[in-house]
Amino acid sequence: MRKNIVAGNWKMNKTLQEGIALAKELNEVLANERPNCDVIICTPFIHLASVTPLVDSAKIGVGAENCADKESGAYTGEVSAAMVASTGAKYVILGHSERRAYYHETPEILKEKVRLALANGLTPIFCVGEVLEEREAGKQNEVVYGQLAGSLFDLSAEDFSRLIIAYEPVWAIGTGKTATAAQAQEIHAYIRSVIAEKYGKDVADNTSILYGGSCKASNARELFANPDVDGGLIGGASLKAADFKGIIDAFN
Repeated sequence: MRKNIVAGNWKMNKTLQEGIALAKELNEVLANERPNCDVIICTPFIHLASVTPLVDSAKIGVGAENCADKESGAYTGEVSAAMVASTGAKYVILGHSERRAYYHETPEILKEKVRLALANGLTPIFCVGEVLEEREAGKQNEVVYGQLAGSLFDLSAEDFSRLIIAYEPVWAIGTGKTATAAQAQEIHAYIRSVIAEKYGKDVADNTSILYGGSCKASNARELFANPDVDGGLIGGASLKAADFKGIIDAFN
């Protein structure tokens, strides 16, 4: 059965000291609880080696927010999938809308990142989603299909089944707008149908698809109640332990 997951994406926030403090606080908050979902925190690269050994790995998984599309070499400032894995981190966010928009990551670049992440034992949290103009033009299915096919459909069914998919309505990130529960369910169901068409019903039924667009404690329960919404990729609300815990509790 597919897993329910609440993953935090810290983005470019928190100094090393602040990040360590937040990870410790979250660890304490979950110490005496058994969450009804997998909990993941995806931190800036510089936090990984410090945060990973601090948290109870039975309760909290750790991931990076990106990795390079090259194995190693003269790529100043880049961090490889092998480097991420060497910290003990188990996950990596790939294809986030901010990476696509600001750093011009193409389907080909992302295909390579996914390949290297999988080769190094990391679980990619692969993001897809449309911008406002595409949503208003009714092109969201077309856009999402292109993002999935362009970067992932060369994978074997076995490799694809190691992925987590995150749907981000780009128009709802940091805007305070949220897709309605019905809109979220509709496109999550579409994504699952596309996976089923390509890889079969078993793979589709076992793929966790997360919602990533202004999800917070106040709307998480309604969103997560949908049959095809398996949790959330959380931005701003993951930066405070209490807010993040409120979203985790939506599965209780």
